[in-house]
Amino acid sequence: MDILNALVAFLNFVFIPAAAYGAQLALGALGVTLIYGILRFSNFAHGDTMAFGTAVVVIATWGLQAMGISLGPLPTALLALPVGIAATALLVLATDRVVYRFYRVKRAAPIILVMASVGVMFVMNGLTRLLIGVDEYRFDDGARFVIDVRSFREWSGLQEGLALKTTQVLTVVVALLVCWALFRFLNKTKSGKAMRAYSDNEDLALLSGIDPEKVVRLTWIIAAGLMTIAGTLYGLDKSFKAFNYFQILLPIFAAAIVGGLGNPLGAIAGGFVVAFSEVAVTYPWVKVAGYLFPGWEPGSLLQLLSTEYKFAVSFVILIVVLLFKPTGLFRGKSV
Repeated sequence: MDILNALVAFLNFVFIPAAAYGAQLALGALGVTLIYGILRFSNFAHGDTMAFGTAVVVIATWGLQAMGISLGPLPTALLALPVGIAATALLVLATDRVVYRFYRVKRAAPIILVMASVGVMFVMNGLTRLLIGVDEYRFDDGARFVIDVRSFREWSGLQEGLALKTTQVLTVVVALLVCWALFRFLNKTKSGKAMRAYSDNEDLALLSGIDPEKVVRLTWIIAAGLMTIAGTLYGLDKSFKAFNYFQILLPIFAAAIVGGLGNPLGAIAGGFVVAFSEVAVTYPWVKVAGYLFPGWEPGSLLQLLSTEYKFAVSFVILIVVLLFKPTGLFRGKSV
C-alpha cells in the first residue's frame, strides 16, 4: 500500500478544494441565516446580489490593475473589496426601502417577502449582466500557488504531487477572520446585542427601546459585506460568471438549512457539510484506490455521481434535512 501517495491525492483533489468551497458556502450561508433570523424571510435574491457585488469588485480590480496597483503575491481584488461592499450595501438598502419595507410595515406573511425576493432576484440578475456582461472572467493576479506540484514532488520524492493555490489559502483565512469578527460583533457590541434581541423577540426588543429600522439597516449592511466577500472569494478560486451565482444559491440554502436556519454557527458547519459531500460524491476515487490497493483494477472510476450532478447532492441533503430534522443540526428555526 502506498498510503502517502493516497493521502496526497486525497488532500489535493478532495480535502483542500472542499475546505475552500466550504468556507465560501459558509460565508454565503451566514448572510442567508442573518437575514432569515432577523428579517424573517428567505432571501432568494442572495445569489444574484453576490454576483452584483463581485461584478463591482471585478471592475474595480481591473481599474486598479490598469493603474499598476497590486498587492504583490496577493490578488488585487482584496483592495477592491471595500468598493464592492459599499456598492452592494447601497443597493440592498435601496431595495429594502423600495420593496421590503412596505411588506414589513404591513406585517405581511413571510411567503410574501419570499416572492418579493424572487422578483428582486431577476432584477439583480439583469442588473449584473448589464454591468459586466455574461462572459466568464478571471480577475486574479499575484502568485498562483503556495505549493506547486513540481516543487512538492522534488521535495517529497512522492509520485503524487500536491498543489495548494493562493486563493484557497486566502479563502480559508479570510473566512476565519470574517466569522471571528462577526461573532465578536454580535456578542460584544451594543448593536450586535440589539440585533440578537430583535431576532429572539421582536416585540420585547421594541419595548426595550431598540430602533427596528437601525437593526434592519445594520443587518442589510452586514449581509452585503458577507455576500460580496463570499462572492469574490468564489470568483477568485474559480472564475467569475454571473450565472454561476444563481446556481450556487441552492448549496448556500442547503448549508444554512442543514446547520439550522437562523443559527450562525450552524451556517458555518452546514457550509462544510455540503461542500465535503458534493466533492466526495463527485470525485472519481480510482486513483486513491489504486495507491491503497496496488494491482486492483476496478471496472469504473469509483465515482458515485458525475460532476454535472454536483448540485443534486445539495438538493438531496436539503430534502433529507427538511423531512427528518427541519430545525437543522444546531436547532435553528424550522422552515
